[in-house]
Amino acid sequence: MLDWLSDNRALIAAALIILILVTFIISIVIGKRQTRLRAKDEVFGDPQRTRGGWYWALCGVCSILLIWFYFSWGVGRAYFPQAANEMCQIAKLDEAVSPIAASLPISSRYFKSTLLVARNSDQLVRLQSTLPQDAFTEAEQTELNELIDQTRQLIVNSSNPENLNQEAQAQLLDLSAQINELSAELRGGYDNFTPTEEALAQPKWGVTTTEIPILPTTSKGMLFDQVAASAESIASSFVKVRNKIPANDTLIADIKERISVLKEANEAGSFDERTAETRNAYVKSVDRIFKRLDDGLIFPAESLGVVNTAMTDLESAKQEARGSLGIIDAIFFPGAGVVKSKTQCTEQGSARWLPKPTDVVATFGQLANPDVEGGGGYRGFPLLWWKWLPVADVVGFLTPDWIADVWPGEYARHAADGTIEPNTKDKILAFAQGETDLGSIPMLDGHIWDSLFRVLVALFLGIVLGVPLGLFMGVSKFFKSFFDPLIELYRPVPPLAWAPLILTIFGIKDDGKIFLLFMVAFAIMVISARTGASGTQLSKIRAAHSLGSTDRQIMWNVIFPNALPEILTGIRIAIGVCWGTLVAAEMLAGTTGVGFIENIARTVSDYELIWVTILIMGILGLLFDLMMRWVIDKTIPWRGKG
Repeated sequence: MLDWLSDNRALIAAALIILILVTFIISIVIGKRQTRLRAKDEVFGDPQRTRGGWYWALCGVCSILLIWFYFSWGVGRAYFPQAANEMCQIAKLDEAVSPIAASLPISSRYFKSTLLVARNSDQLVRLQSTLPQDAFTEAEQTELNELIDQTRQLIVNSSNPENLNQEAQAQLLDLSAQINELSAELRGGYDNFTPTEEALAQPKWGVTTTEIPILPTTSKGMLFDQVAASAESIASSFVKVRNKIPANDTLIADIKERISVLKEANEAGSFDERTAETRNAYVKSVDRIFKRLDDGLIFPAESLGVVNTAMTDLESAKQEARGSLGIIDAIFFPGAGVVKSKTQCTEQGSARWLPKPTDVVATFGQLANPDVEGGGGYRGFPLLWWKWLPVADVVGFLTPDWIADVWPGEYARHAADGTIEPNTKDKILAFAQGETDLGSIPMLDGHIWDSLFRVLVALFLGIVLGVPLGLFMGVSKFFKSFFDPLIELYRPVPPLAWAPLILTIFGIKDDGKIFLLFMVAFAIMVISARTGASGTQLSKIRAAHSLGSTDRQIMWNVIFPNALPEILTGIRIAIGVCWGTLVAAEMLAGTTGVGFIENIARTVSDYELIWVTILIMGILGLLFDLMMRWVIDKTIPWRGKG
């Protein structure tokens, strides 16, 4: 069943998109109807008017999902499942002719020859104007100027149409004719093409790690695949064409000889280090430009016009052969489309880093599979499951070893026959170290539980220690003046700044991660409790004093209830910030946790896994927030109703 769902995720997405779209429309209709019904009963600014509105929440969720489906190419894959494979075959053709297009004003604004002429001419002018006169003799300067002029003459000779190599001209004409044949083949249609069995047996788009099937699965794809194979051969021949003209042969031989003489002079001369370095660098620059011009890559612009015309016609034929695929690509596949690179085709634009919702669900399903040996979980650890936890491990974690040390007596010693008989002190130590068999209990296990455990423990410690301190800072000049600078000193520091120090102090276990999260929660809880306590109305406190209340009673019955809204809001904020810091905390040499998965996925650019971890943390954070909203409503129901 799961395999069928995975293989047919595009079909499932098609049904989901329709359902989401219908729900989106219905939620808007209900929302507008409810707005009209309540328009006379609601007053702007009343907090109660924000309650309810489930239909607008549904509308927001549906809009996000529709945007996600669209920009991740989920809509395109759902309703045009063969489009990506056909775009892949077109990308093959684009890749095949790219060496030809790179030489023409197709992929850029200029002919490649024009760019070479401009770049080398500018470099020769710059080189001649910066000739180091103190490093060369007058005779050598004259020699170098003549050498630069000869090199410039190579450009002039190669750019002259009258000097075009006849063999190269014939090759260009022949290649143009072959390109025209490709255009005719594209315009001939694809009715006679049939995909191979091997191509049809490929996994569907996005089902495996191979993003898009490479072999053509449609008749149109077969046409482009065949044309691409022919174009690759033509492009291979094109890059070998050289404009080797007789007019440059004598110049090239003379330039080589002159450069060789200058190099020998540099090696044989006794120059100081700075002069020798200057001479070698200058001659090397001249030689580098000459070698670029010696390759015969500069053609007269007119000679490439016939190839440019053929390539323009090929592009027109390609657009005609695409047919409706061009419209589908423009509307349902936002971004740069599909690109062929080496042995695979990849999605570009937003679809490259934004996985499709159904793919994310499939990745989550694989992670959530508790069968680790069968490929479930992540790195040999389940996402969320349970295990039998020895009670002795919990007792050993909570019980300090010094309890055995303070027990009267000495630890057992080995007897003359080599036997050891444990006494009461040894048994207490074994109990404290968790080495006593106390049975086992079921316990949650997995990456999600490890993250939850770290956040909950850190939040608990932050509340237990931060709230009392904040309350006392709100009522005591000593506590406020003493602790306020300390807390405000570390609070603005980003959590990652503490990471190296915490790793050094606590090591790689959970202690360091929990402590980092605790520091975040502690500061928030202190400030929230202090703000709530200091905001208590003085009239309430004086009334309590006049009724004979003690300081403890005033703190518990007046100040604490007044600070409770701020404290609960602080807890709500602290939960969100702790989740935001979780990834940083689990970067501390972690081996488990949602943040650990995200960090590993980031290093290997596994975008589906990254989005899975983002959604897991977001959903868990939302559940915590909903829980806190419920607690706030039940604990301080008077808030917003005064």
